[in-house]
Amino acid sequence: MQFLIRWVLAPLVRVIWRPRVVGAQRVPTTGPVIFAANHRAAVDTAVIPLVTPRPVAFLGKAEYFTARSLKGRLVARFLTALGYVPVDRGNAKAGLAALDAGRTVLRAGGAFGIYPEGTRSLDGRLHRGHTGVASLALSTGATVVPVALLGTDRVQPVGKKLPRLAPVEVRFGEPLDFSRYDGLEGSAAIRRAVTDEIMDAIAELSGQVYVDRYHQRPGSQAA
Repeated sequence: MQFLIRWVLAPLVRVIWRPRVVGAQRVPTTGPVIFAANHRAAVDTAVIPLVTPRPVAFLGKAEYFTARSLKGRLVARFLTALGYVPVDRGNAKAGLAALDAGRTVLRAGGAFGIYPEGTRSLDGRLHRGHTGVASLALSTGATVVPVALLGTDRVQPVGKKLPRLAPVEVRFGEPLDFSRYDGLEGSAAIRRAVTDEIMDAIAELSGQVYVDRYHQRPGSQAA
């Protein structure tokens, strides 16, 4: 499956959608790297691995992996090949286990992708980031590369299952080094400062309006 993705699907996607990629030369080719991106559509996690110069592992909603239909099983295999790590968003312990999986990837020198907002933005704005991304960076010493995805919400609008043809752009920002905070992972204030710095970088890349509160899905209760 990895072979098909890298050598068949990726070139096919580039031919059909012709995504514009900006700043790929900024991505470190070795060592632990966190790709911290905005989140506009379900297709985002397929787009990033297909345009980055190295494999990327991601956290993914557990329900993507539990469908019993043939289509669901095929999707699960595809996402697994892309590097998805399933996480139950309603289970705090499972979420912690997923972050532990991220640390395992990073400590092995791999690349790990995460959406600090925690969910897709339904209003087009960039929302306050959760501090899991800071915890990963501080505990592993990984470099953080901010990523902006533009146009993926038109490729796969909310409620649409099949992707459409629409211009897509992926922007990679300057790598962020947080080694100045070595040993301070336990500080909530430091984790928040690191996360806010990452979100500022994503906002600058994406041009989105930043909202300093967590994104609330329809029907959810405010935290």
